[in-house]
Amino acid sequence: MAEKTYSREECLLLLQNRQKKLREDGEDRLPLKADFSNEEVVAIKAFWGPWPRALEAAGLKEERAEDRKQKNQLKRERARKRQKLARKAEKALKKAEEDGCGAEDPEAKLRELTAAVKGADREAEKLAADRQARLAKPPGSRSRLESLSVRLAGISGRIFNRPERKMLLVFCADNGVFEEGVSVSPQEITRIQAENLAAGKTGAGVLARAAGCDVRVYDVGINGTAADERIAVRKLRPGTGNIRKGPAMTREEAARMILTGADAAAEAVRDGADIIGIGELGIGNTATSSAVLAGLTGASPEEVTGRGGGLTDEALERKIRVIREAIALNRPDKTDALDVLAKLGGFDLAAMTGAFLGCAEKRVPAVIDGFISAVAALLAVRLCPDARDYLIPSHQSCEKGYRIAAKELGLEPLFDLQMRLGEGSGCPIAMKIVDFACCVMNGMASFEEAGIDDAYLDEIREPDKAGKKGGTA
Repeated sequence: MAEKTYSREECLLLLQNRQKKLREDGEDRLPLKADFSNEEVVAIKAFWGPWPRALEAAGLKEERAEDRKQKNQLKRERARKRQKLARKAEKALKKAEEDGCGAEDPEAKLRELTAAVKGADREAEKLAADRQARLAKPPGSRSRLESLSVRLAGISGRIFNRPERKMLLVFCADNGVFEEGVSVSPQEITRIQAENLAAGKTGAGVLARAAGCDVRVYDVGINGTAADERIAVRKLRPGTGNIRKGPAMTREEAARMILTGADAAAEAVRDGADIIGIGELGIGNTATSSAVLAGLTGASPEEVTGRGGGLTDEALERKIRVIREAIALNRPDKTDALDVLAKLGGFDLAAMTGAFLGCAEKRVPAVIDGFISAVAALLAVRLCPDARDYLIPSHQSCEKGYRIAAKELGLEPLFDLQMRLGEGSGCPIAMKIVDFACCVMNGMASFEEAGIDDAYLDEIREPDKAGKKGGTA
């Protein structure tokens, strides 16, 4: 029989798994050559030579008794904290259930919310466009920065804006469709990354910190208990149903979760936020978002479904098939956004939809992140067309369905950095661009203020150019 050949990665796994087994067996030592077969030892030494070098390559080192004691103490503290938060979450779930039984009709409340949203201030947009035309520069030379400043004027009703209190709201939830193998990541990543985001350790966390943006993390459906008191628990239940086997949630649950997201936005505004980014965390939520986008637009699953966190060709085909079967089973009504959301969506999508509506109702700019955020924004606009006036897109997502969602919204992303990770990570970057747009409007001198006779521009000036751009951000 031919000898087995080992790759470098397989050798590293041999060492790491042996170390794990030793620890489980209570042995306080590093792996020895005697713990492996001659064949395995030869393979390992072929890559790294001396045994200590192989252990170092595998990231294995002696752990001091003091370090072990500290690590075990931290584990015990974390376990106690998780138990405490689990009891707190259980009470919150029970309260949500009790409130739901006696609360007003959530759909009626949702209709009240959408009716309260008014469109942008067109007079303020016109005045802002006129101001841009008078600034000392060739007409339209600041392009998207000009149209962005005009859009901000329409949102606030003021020509001069300076969004100083930036805030990112991130809604975290698990999705039942995960069990169909539509994601490369384990489901527990939702909870773990929610904890890391609350601690400011994720990509979105560090970008937000660099942009001077506060972050609020919401558990709106995590399948488990996050061990961080900074995470606000607002869930109705731990995750949605599997859309391949039935609806994700009830229509009432969808409406209630939209209102939860709107409340989060309203709370942020009360606390001083004057620009809000809206992001998410949830393993499997590119599948639910693709399904919702197909349900809203009539596009095929192939047109709207991408690789998410990095699916293989085979897994991508399975994901498309699952979405097609979910749509066929649930038969969403594309003219009824709430129906599409309830049947195919997720609690994260629902809360984000509500946050967009809440921002619009409070006349505060809402920054869209990537694909999932764009689908939630589209849901908000289908529920309330005037909500579109308050949306600011951030980046061009690599997810396949993003272009369809952006086209349906009639919005162009501000930048394309080939990003394909959510969490709201595009929002802080977009908020800095918003700052630059405000600087141009607020700080530049007009031709008159600069002492320049602008008559030389009469032949090329297009008086309405900035105003026409105002509606596309």
